[in-house]
Amino acid sequence: MIEATGAQIITTLLERQCVKYVAGIPGGSVLPLYEALASSKLRHVLVRHEQAGGFFAQGYARSTGLPAVCIATSGPGAMNLLTAIADARADSVPLVVITGQVATNFIGTDAFQEADTFGLSFPITKHSMMITDASELLEAIPKAFRLAASGRPGPVLIDVPVDVQKQKVRFEAWPEPGRRERRAARYRTEGAELASRLRVFTETLVHAKHPVLFAGGGCNSNWSAAALADFLEVFPMPVVTSLMGLCAIPHDHPCYAGMTGMYGSPSANELLRSADVVLAAGVRFDERAAGRRGEFLADAKLLHIDIDAAEVDKLLPAYCSIVADTESIFPCLTQYFKQCLIKGSKDDLARLAEERRESMTDGARLIEALASCAERAGYASSDLLVTADVGLHQMWTANGFPFKYPRQLLVSGSLGTMGFGLPAAIGAAAAHSEKRVLCVSGDGSILMNVQELATLAEMNTDVTVFVCDNDALGMVRQQQKGHRSYATSYEEGTNIALVAESFGIPARSISAESVMNGTGDWIEFAFPLKGSGPRLIRCVIKRDLA
Repeated sequence: MIEATGAQIITTLLERQCVKYVAGIPGGSVLPLYEALASSKLRHVLVRHEQAGGFFAQGYARSTGLPAVCIATSGPGAMNLLTAIADARADSVPLVVITGQVATNFIGTDAFQEADTFGLSFPITKHSMMITDASELLEAIPKAFRLAASGRPGPVLIDVPVDVQKQKVRFEAWPEPGRRERRAARYRTEGAELASRLRVFTETLVHAKHPVLFAGGGCNSNWSAAALADFLEVFPMPVVTSLMGLCAIPHDHPCYAGMTGMYGSPSANELLRSADVVLAAGVRFDERAAGRRGEFLADAKLLHIDIDAAEVDKLLPAYCSIVADTESIFPCLTQYFKQCLIKGSKDDLARLAEERRESMTDGARLIEALASCAERAGYASSDLLVTADVGLHQMWTANGFPFKYPRQLLVSGSLGTMGFGLPAAIGAAAAHSEKRVLCVSGDGSILMNVQELATLAEMNTDVTVFVCDNDALGMVRQQQKGHRSYATSYEEGTNIALVAESFGIPARSISAESVMNGTGDWIEFAFPLKGSGPRLIRCVIKRDLA
């Protein structure tokens, strides 16, 4: 027989899940768990704010595709995590969130630091669990990892009262770790129905005059991207992506036409407008990507693949749909085209890269030049992971950086959370010590979680923070254009380079011209040799740079 406390069960099961890092801040209702953590093999990352702990975990999870873990105490600690949890739910990021709770006999008494974390989490998690007995953890922890990673990924929350963490229980053996189940999607299209719909997909694409493939976040994994590349070898067609779908196809691929949507490439948007058939894979058609719903794809047949049945026909009616993961369906489509001896034409793809390049904004060219500077310092695009905060700089990064592989760009897409970039970059760097992480931020976003510069300095990971500083909230200011500009310009700017130095991070201020020209010794400073630790670059730009 094995005897362990609830806290020891949690830490042992996390170890058995091969978890390396847990991010969080201790507090009264998680002290037993922290005592167990101190005796475990897990590495705890002491962030300076619980929201940043959630984004650290997101950086790890988004870059690896594996569930990551964050911890918070009850009440304000757990509530500080809610934004990061909602962000993970919106972008389908697998997280396991463990929160402390007041003792079971105090629940419902308005005890110190009591809040209904279980109830508050319901709308923003994939699944939530309230633990009332330590023995329940033996099933709850593996289940949380399985649910977080299977089907459409998402965050799972486990709320554990402090007395349950202390409770000792006896059991026969440790449970098996929770694993991703590939066939976990509900209402999955299978068997004869799948074969029938694959034939419809094939015939519709074959007879299309202007087909376009619209790739979303559901294509942004190693398996899906490889399957997509194989499909395009057999049936080449223009590919546009959503923000979350960036990196599903390399930016130098002959089929890549750019990101669509209100901040996307005009040429990519025009391709969708003129398409007669759109193969949409792993996309949700939110208004940023699709614009006005009545006008979007009004004259095109929509072939929709999505792992979540709830997304099919939700915003746009599909001519034909398949509920499944893209990594399974693209090989099937490829096989159907091969069996029919059908091969697409590359004649219409010649100008895609040129048109996308011509439509780039000055801001996108700034980020493209930044990538060139990194290459001059010895970093190929494939040596870098990129996180971006929310703002114009995020869209410049999306349109300007030459992405090469899946999960290379980590962004808060659907929720659009400012302050995401820095803690996510630290999490991504923890997962990928062989790479340098480039965090592109703005002078508005960086201040949302600026305290995590202390965490970055403490971990001493290879992160370069590039802050576009225009003394303004650039995206909101742009949206106010034509109206009265209000509350978007900073009367007193912040020299973030000096702030970084006060945290112990080497920093410099440079001009946008030095980036565009690729001149100055700042390049080697910003992109030093592997293992040199963090850097921060403050790039002063024009207030109305677009």
